[in-house]
Amino acid sequence: MIINWQEFTPVSSLIGGAILGLGAVFLIAFKGRIAGISGIIGALMQFQNTPKDHYLWRILFLLGLIGSYQIYSIIFGVPTIEINKSSIELVIAGLLVGFGTRMGSGCTSGHGVCGLGRLSTRSLIATLSFMTSGFIVCYLLLHWIN
Repeated sequence: MIINWQEFTPVSSLIGGAILGLGAVFLIAFKGRIAGISGIIGALMQFQNTPKDHYLWRILFLLGLIGSYQIYSIIFGVPTIEINKSSIELVIAGLLVGFGTRMGSGCTSGHGVCGLGRLSTRSLIATLSFMTSGFIVCYLLLHWIN
């Protein structure tokens, strides 16, 4: 294995992780809510089941996610991303991920960041399941199917 030292960025990665963790702490401290992105988006899509006073913070949280990327890209720039898959493959992948987050009662941000931070056994099992499944599928797609 060869490490590309130009793209090895432990300091900025640590800072980004700390900011993400801080955001999760603020959300649970001030709103009593877990920063699980799939749950935040899912609740916005279920108009009848979401209390009216929960819309604003959810929208602001999502705008913060999108806006922080935009600000970072303006200041530091971002690498060019090449996607070598068809639109059909991307849609199928997105649907499978969505199905997995519903089946797993949350996503990697809710279980992996917030749940593990709370030492939740359920989140540990969910995160290990997500990661193991991802490793297996990635290995199969890279080495067996193509």
